[in-house]
Amino acid sequence: MANIKETLISTFPHGKEVLQEIVDKRKSGTDYTLENGKVDKIINRLHNNNLRLVVNEIIEINNNTKSFRFTSEDVLLPVFQAGQYLNVFVEIDGVRTSRPYSISSSPRQRAYYEITVARIPNGFVSSYFLDKVKVGDKFEANGPAGVFCYNPVFHKRKQVYIAGGSGITPFLSMSREVLSANLDREIHLIYGCRNEENILFRDELEKMAQNNDNFKFTVVLSEQSENWNGLTGFVDGNCIKSLISDINECTYYICGPQVMNDFVVEELKNLNVKHSMIRREMFGSRQDIYNEIGWPQELSGEEVVIVTVNGDKKIPAKSGESLLTALERSGVRVNVCCRSGECSLCRVQLVGGKVFMPRGVMLRHADEVFGYIHSCKAYPISDLEIVL
Repeated sequence: MANIKETLISTFPHGKEVLQEIVDKRKSGTDYTLENGKVDKIINRLHNNNLRLVVNEIIEINNNTKSFRFTSEDVLLPVFQAGQYLNVFVEIDGVRTSRPYSISSSPRQRAYYEITVARIPNGFVSSYFLDKVKVGDKFEANGPAGVFCYNPVFHKRKQVYIAGGSGITPFLSMSREVLSANLDREIHLIYGCRNEENILFRDELEKMAQNNDNFKFTVVLSEQSENWNGLTGFVDGNCIKSLISDINECTYYICGPQVMNDFVVEELKNLNVKHSMIRREMFGSRQDIYNEIGWPQELSGEEVVIVTVNGDKKIPAKSGESLLTALERSGVRVNVCCRSGECSLCRVQLVGGKVFMPRGVMLRHADEVFGYIHSCKAYPISDLEIVL
């Protein structure tokens, strides 16, 4: 008996000939029905979004920073682009949460992923990584993800990387790839640090500059040092002009704390750099949200409100912590990836109450119409009612 597909083909012009060719092909050619399910397996091998990783090596960078190299527990490590990140899940004292970490290893090698974790004052996850994690520990992760990457269609071959603190990590991946593969790009990496002790990967980056004509490395310290002969101050317009001769012939990539990120963007705009030539990587939520522009001045960030979830569960939340953090602390699972207001995976519907949302949250028009918010960038400033 003919199936529906064959019946349909028979109604076409030359349908009978086509059906005969199918019969002949089944006798002498490849039976592609045997390939059913293979496509998904191949795609998952290259782009698996649920990774099971094992800590293979821990490298101490300084007293407050370590690099962690992860290998896969089962499948091949998926391909990634330099500049992307992993969203690594941890469970600490019964609280399941995650953090996005830029991959600092080159995408040209696939043996491991390397991330670098710097200690954050009162940091929940950073302290766990630096003080507790050991070789052999296992983690789950999403990714790789993110769009902070070189695009050969739109971006200039001359590139200026501007990093602050641990924001150096995506640039390490980018630089390692360009130099190891001898790619046709020119890089000037400008690294703003507080002092010499905080210059991460200094030896490697200085060797890159010594051995490659297409790579320049400049450090700018914000705190004066007795033996420092380099630049001091901030990475402002005057600093950029003194280092970059052809300002309008470059693409600028910025990664660092939000205060630094916002400052550099304004300085570049004042130099008449086109908006399309400025790429910025969000750096998570700022620790002092009460200093963000627009924050209600009557609030200290310590106020505790009540969040009603799905009409019944009630949880406490601090005004100075994101709604996502409050949900995780109370054991409420929310899909999450970037934690920076970009990916929209953590969005929830705000039914009642008020939240403060800082700059940089990429809400879609549909989110605004139907009352959805990104919980990673929403700070509860009154009692709330939400629907997951």
